[in-house]
Amino acid sequence: MYGFYKLAAATPVVAVADVAGNVAQIVALTAEAATQDVAAVVFPELSVTGYTCGDMFLQAALHAAVHTGLARIVEATADHCMVTVVGAPLVDNDRLYNCAVVIQHGRIVGVVPKSFLPNYREYYEKRWFTPGSAIRGGRISVAGADVPFGADLIFSDNREFRFGVELCEDLWNVIPPSSHLAVAGADVLFNLSASNDLAAKAQYRRDLVLNQSARCVAAYVYASSGVGESTTDLVFGGHCMIAENGVMLAEGDRFQRDNRLITADIDCRKLTMLRLSETSYADNQPAAYRTVAIDLVPQPATLERRFDPHPFVPRNPDDRDVRLREIFNIQSAGLAKRLEHIQATTAVIGISGGLDSTLALLVTCEAFRITDRDVSQILAVTMPGFGTGDRTYASATALCRALNVTLREIAIDKACRLHLDDIGHDPGARDVTFENVQARERTQILMNLANKTGGIVIGTGDLSEIALGWSTYNGDHMSMYGVNCGVPKTLVRYLIEWIADASPSDLASVLRGVLDTPVSPELLPRAEGGGEAQETEAIIGPYELHDFFLYHLVRYGAEPEKIAYLAANAFAGRYTGDVIDTWLRVFMRRFVASQFKRSCMPDGPKVGTVSLSPRGDWRMPSDASQSSWIAGLS
Repeated sequence: MYGFYKLAAATPVVAVADVAGNVAQIVALTAEAATQDVAAVVFPELSVTGYTCGDMFLQAALHAAVHTGLARIVEATADHCMVTVVGAPLVDNDRLYNCAVVIQHGRIVGVVPKSFLPNYREYYEKRWFTPGSAIRGGRISVAGADVPFGADLIFSDNREFRFGVELCEDLWNVIPPSSHLAVAGADVLFNLSASNDLAAKAQYRRDLVLNQSARCVAAYVYASSGVGESTTDLVFGGHCMIAENGVMLAEGDRFQRDNRLITADIDCRKLTMLRLSETSYADNQPAAYRTVAIDLVPQPATLERRFDPHPFVPRNPDDRDVRLREIFNIQSAGLAKRLEHIQATTAVIGISGGLDSTLALLVTCEAFRITDRDVSQILAVTMPGFGTGDRTYASATALCRALNVTLREIAIDKACRLHLDDIGHDPGARDVTFENVQARERTQILMNLANKTGGIVIGTGDLSEIALGWSTYNGDHMSMYGVNCGVPKTLVRYLIEWIADASPSDLASVLRGVLDTPVSPELLPRAEGGGEAQETEAIIGPYELHDFFLYHLVRYGAEPEKIAYLAANAFAGRYTGDVIDTWLRVFMRRFVASQFKRSCMPDGPKVGTVSLSPRGDWRMPSDASQSSWIAGLS
């Protein structure tokens, strides 16, 4: 199902050296995971025996019990295709190895030895175990089966599920084995760990997992030993984590005294597309790895994972504040550099009273502040036309007064009527020509005024409008620097609200009024009764949907059917599947057809991971077909 797999990390309550009892706990947790459509579950390091056995690892009785216990786990997995990865000490060629045993469908499919053994401070694994990093191409006899053995194994179901395994210290090493596994194609990484708990160590572990998942563009599933281990000198908290490309999807509570299982849905297809687009990933030359074929693993019928309906906006308010400040600083710094480079005397900006021109004016004021310029040299021009409303006009003028910029008013209706007459167009025909004449007249005024005053025209169009082509070619589509070109509409609102919260009451009041105004191009005369003649979202669809579509299309290369599926998950209870499909078709059609506008768009700063600059992130033919993109939509 679109590359999704449910993964699990488990911490059983072990008893040190009680193999039969530990196996019973493992079998119970494995059975629990199998009922949840889990593709694979990973257990802690040496979970069959317990990690803290000490010199008991050198006892023949324990080794015999391990093989009996593994045979019991194999038997318990016979009726399902979920992968189970457990930790056990195994002997090969008169050497003892700390191993991960991979089991599926009633058979052991492979064994991976720990590559790096800690032998410092509280750890002294080299007393018992041999490092396994040099073992490649080997085989081992386990519970009566002869299976692949080595640090060179990648397991694949020949669909989209490919995983590799490392153990505890491997992650803490300078170059973790998981880095090589990821380069060789493993997009899921399992870590069987026994990491004791110390003050502040949990955060460091969490950072390691998050960073490695991001660095490897992979899912990382980590399961650590719990409180059943010996407390002679150490305490283990049972830290379990599931991360995907730098994002923590699930994390278990530590210091629990019962069996624990956490699960999360991961997106292998998304990881594959990210690796395709992150070209430096492919520059790494993979070492030789053996691929171990496994049966197809289960995929979830439904997802427990919820997707953020506003992926451009941080959910955490504290993170949001930091992110918004950074975006505003990027916009302002970009414009400041451009002003200084061309030695502009003024900045000329068209003010409509809407969201985008408001943000652009706020950014321009900040750019003037950081370059020690007088904001009176900002020429804010309001240009009333056929559809200009009293509300937006009042907001535009009040905003300019609150910011102390120079306000100019130049009505365009007379010039537009003259032009319509010049080209022989009936002014009663309220068509695209009627609308675009106004947009181009406004741009002409701004450009000529900038020339007259030695200035620069500040573009106001945002990323969402650029994606949809919701602009007039060589009208509001054009400027000398587009400060909002990297900011989607959903984020524009948050930026203005963030600025309002920190502004004096007079400016804050104006900004909140702008936020409460419906988005409209105001190019058609007002309807009877003074209502909005045009509401953009009634014409092209909700911006929150379009921003969601844009994010998953450009950031992850998701196919439209998957985007529709994700949107149904993210907007459950707000939009029906039919509504989502309708606006997704509109988005795809407009996105493809509008590339010719993006191919010659003005300069402007990238502020996030998604950008449509033809010089930077997005290079697409202006005459591409949309047929393959919408073929799968219902």
